[in-house]
Amino acid sequence: MNTKTKTFLRSLGAAAATVAGTMATADDITLASGITGDAAENFKQIVAPWEEATGHTVSLVPMPSSSTDQFGQYRLWLAAGNADIDLYQTDVIWAPQLADQFVDLSDVAGELMESHFPSIVESQTVEGKLVALPLYTDAPALYYRRDLLEKHGAEVPSTWEELTATAKLVQDAERAEGNADMWGFVWQGNAYEGLTCNALEWVKSFGGGQIVEPDGSISINNDAAIAALELAASWPGNISPEGVLAYKEEEARGVWQTGNAVFMRNWPYAHRLGSGDDSPVKGLFDVVPLPTGGDHDESAATLGGWNIAVSKYSERQDAAISLALYLAGPEGQKTRALVGGRLPTIVSLYDDPEIAEAAPIVPQWKEVFLQAVPRPSAPTQSSYNEVSSKFWSAVHNTLSGDGTAADNLELLELDLTDLRGNGW
Repeated sequence: MNTKTKTFLRSLGAAAATVAGTMATADDITLASGITGDAAENFKQIVAPWEEATGHTVSLVPMPSSSTDQFGQYRLWLAAGNADIDLYQTDVIWAPQLADQFVDLSDVAGELMESHFPSIVESQTVEGKLVALPLYTDAPALYYRRDLLEKHGAEVPSTWEELTATAKLVQDAERAEGNADMWGFVWQGNAYEGLTCNALEWVKSFGGGQIVEPDGSISINNDAAIAALELAASWPGNISPEGVLAYKEEEARGVWQTGNAVFMRNWPYAHRLGSGDDSPVKGLFDVVPLPTGGDHDESAATLGGWNIAVSKYSERQDAAISLALYLAGPEGQKTRALVGGRLPTIVSLYDDPEIAEAAPIVPQWKEVFLQAVPRPSAPTQSSYNEVSSKFWSAVHNTLSGDGTAADNLELLELDLTDLRGNGW
């Protein structure tokens, strides 16, 4: 290994320097990831300094766009002991389910992790094992058309009830002026993980808990959760199109970015796209934290984000660990924020003036992130996918008019009790 490489890796910290001393000869490193399109081009720019310094190259192994399908593919490869994939880009909720298949990075990354948001590091730690290193975080916000609210004399809503009323007011006023395609609120109502995120935010913001609490207790069947779902069930066909029950993130963004929605719930990526030169809503919108509900005074935004894990079956673990440390380190995270607008997990980067100038979304999202709530993947561990599926099915049934919120949550509680009895 040449001096340039050693110096570069030592600049990442003591942990990376240890890896540098044992790194194998240069070869191709593979990373399984759902990165596509512009994000894939951005990734080349992010990883270029590491490739230049080490002599390694990084190849992205494309994955399905659906995170559920992606997780299923990961499980198949890891169960088969696939040595062809060195690193996996992982969703924040997958750590408890894949912990046994990944290298424990606690020792090599301990010093680096001190600079990251503690809650995110905690989300990737399973029984003392650091399963993955944070790459970037995500938390959704409420997008609103500033121009339309000003035009119709409306205020930015702070509660879900206010949002319902304001969305209806502006929607109806716009339609009366001839804009027949205008809707009040678009979100993700399809029966998939995204609905779990939306509904968790409604329930938590009404004071209804987190489905399953950190101690493993099942909390979902309560009056606050029922009230939250009853309100949401009033939206389709009223302030939201009937088709919202089939929307994922991109369908909601499609309606919003063509200028046909007053409010939208979505992740940070939609801010960058909505601010593009070809966007009809460029310069016309802002974001605020998601509303509160009922008598509760705290909003909730589902904690999202992606991490990087090293396969225990990789035959190039030293190089893979070095790459993981770089991508999770200050240079990798700063470049990702600059070129892709991704939210860092390193706290100090939210106050970086260069990032603030190039990607104003980053400091703007700090307040949103402070309201982030985790999905119950930690207490339910390997059963999380089934728990989530049962939850989103109960919610989707309620939104579709197939049973009341009270009946569906009572049945959900029984299903989750049986699942817990089988040992989650």
